[in-house]
Formats: sequence, C-alpha cells, structure tokens
Amino acid sequence: MVNRHAVAGIGFDLDHTLAIDNKLERVAFLRLLEEIERDGGRGLGNLDEEIARIDELLAWQRKGPATIEEAVMRFVREHGADPKASYGQNFRTMAVEMVEDFVIPIPGVKRVLAGLKERGIAAAVLSNGWNPLQTRKAQRAGFDGPVLASADIGQQKPGGRAFEALLNALGTRPENTWFVGDDPHSDVEGSRSCGLHGVWFNWEKKTFPPELLAPPLTIHSLDELLEVLPTCSMH
Repeated sequence: MVNRHAVAGIGFDLDHTLAIDNKLERVAFLRLLEEIERDGGRGLGNLDEEIARIDELLAWQRKGPATIEEAVMRFVREHGADPKASYGQNFRTMAVEMVEDFVIPIPGVKRVLAGLKERGIAAAVLSNGWNPLQTRKAQRAGFDGPVLASADIGQQKPGGRAFEALLNALGTRPENTWFVGDDPHSDVEGSRSCGLHGVWFNWEKKTFPPELLAPPLTIHSLDELLEVLPTCSMH
C-alpha cells in the first residue's frame, strides 16, 4: 500500500503529459527552409516528404548521442546549403521563441503542481529532448522545478541513466518515487524497470500495449493524481 507519506517524489514526462507542443520542432525545421533557400539551398519541396524526413531526423536526434545542431546540419546539407554554424543557433532560438504561441498546458497541471507542493512532494521533469527548449516548455505549463533533458543526460528514456538522473534531481529512492507519463514503453515500463512506480497518464484514451505488464496505476486527468495519492495501492 502506497500512501501520501510514502511518496517522496514524482517525476513527470513533459510532452503530452504536462503540455502539448503542437509539433513545434517540426514547424521550426520547415521555417528554417526559408533561410536555407535564401542561402542558395533547396527550399520546401513535397510537404509530406519534408515532414517525414524532419520527423525521422528528430527521432534520430532524440535517441542520442546526436545534438539538435547535428540534426540541423544534416538537414541543411540534404537541402544543398553550406552547413554554417549559425543555422543550429538560429534553429534553437526560433524553437524557444515559438514556445509561447505553440505550447498548451494540459488541463489541471497548475492545480496538481500546487497540490504536490502543499504535500511536500518533490517534483521534476524528465523529457526526451534538449534544453533550453524543454525547460521553457515546462515553464509555459507552470512548472518551475528541475527539468532534465535526454540530450543533457546522454541517454533518453527508457534508459536507466535517464531515471537515475531523475532520482538524483528529486533526492528520492526508487521505491518512494512515482513517474507519470503518457508513453507505455518509455515512461511506464521504463520507470518500472528502474524500480519506480510507473503511472500511465491515458488522457488520449489509448490501449495499453498487450505485450507489456498492465500499468500499476492509470489516470485519465492530472487532477486524478492528487485524488489517488493518499490511498493508492501499487502491486
């Protein structure tokens, strides 16, 4: 039996858990094509193909150890432009500046974060991505605590080093730490394999993969998290 006195810390995924970023980085890459075209490279081609390639590059970067700058440089070269260092910085600046307009907090996030503070429960974010973008997105959602990005850690979820970094940031032990996220593999199974209590945030009404062990706890809104903290059972 897990009660509120036994829960010392809660880690959160970011995208589709605390906020929705509406494909912000994809749009930033598409906007970067205007700069590439001005410099003599190829601009926007077939939109579906461009989007598929951008998503592929982002997935490659998030798995590490490539940086977002390396992904940008690969994109620039593929479009026939000279890979100047300024492209990487320009992309990062543009993406961070887009946060205010693109990122939408998940309903209930500010109430839940305030409730955790009232209970004395530490909170931190562990996200597959890069900083300062992930920190800025978390701030947009109303979170002002530690934000750990996989690019800084050198490993993305569900890797063990990622969750070890989270525990260090929280100052808690695995057995009294929960991790809340929407992804069954990287969030629920990843945290559980490292000894944390994985909480599946299924607000999008998806089906949990049958090949994985059923999540010990499922919530459908962030407000439910405060409701289950006092008397939730974990098996």
